[in-house]
Amino acid sequence: MTYEGVLTKMQTEYKNPIEYYLIFESSFINMNQLLNKNIDITFVGYQCLNCGKKKKIFRQGFCYDCFYSSPAVGDWIMKPELSKAHLGIQDRDLAYEEKVQLQPHIVYLALSGEIKVGVTRKTQVPTRWIDQGATEAIAIVEVPNRYLAGITEIALKNHFADKTNWRKMLQNNSDPGDLILERMKLEDLIPAEVREYFSIQKNDLYVMEYPVLQYPIKINSLNLENTSNFKGKLMGIKGQYLIFDDGTVFNVRSYEGYVVQIEV
Repeated sequence: MTYEGVLTKMQTEYKNPIEYYLIFESSFINMNQLLNKNIDITFVGYQCLNCGKKKKIFRQGFCYDCFYSSPAVGDWIMKPELSKAHLGIQDRDLAYEEKVQLQPHIVYLALSGEIKVGVTRKTQVPTRWIDQGATEAIAIVEVPNRYLAGITEIALKNHFADKTNWRKMLQNNSDPGDLILERMKLEDLIPAEVREYFSIQKNDLYVMEYPVLQYPIKINSLNLENTSNFKGKLMGIKGQYLIFDDGTVFNVRSYEGYVVQIEV
């Protein structure tokens, strides 16, 4: 069967194991059902997720012009500490920024290769952790806006990584770590203006299991620009990666905005 459409990050369900879906405009694929089956991926073209034009993708599924104009990819997305909507200050579109920034945010610890600190909107729990391929995650604080989450993350970056070690994550080679114990040590490290949101009692640990039949020993990333057609047997899904039997991995999220044809 052949599917064709614009890639966006896989949608997920928090089950045991995690359930993955690739959604196209007029169809969808339950990716878990393709485990241990051959898949043929062909790169067809581009379609910007913002303007919809068939322009080369620059970053995060956006063409060059949209990446530098859309409020959905402002600097505060990657650097929450730059958020200014709580001050009524506009970056690109204040109405959009107020909608996204002025809502509950979670600062968390996650185990995805090693312990890392991160920020997500409360509405993205546990999706954010699944997308990172975390095996465990725990909230540190819930704060009312993105700025407070950002300055908390900055304070904790001195003690934890802030990026996922994707190779260790994909090889299921995590450093040991006790997230509950680590969280209990953090109160004095949190900025003073955030400490009122910290509770030593809130230690709800999320555990994620992924649909993986075989983890890769050696990893080779699939680049659709260089390899316009790829065939392989799907052996696992973790984070936003498809894992194939020959050690090839495909980061679906890195190719948002790419039009592909998938034959199964």
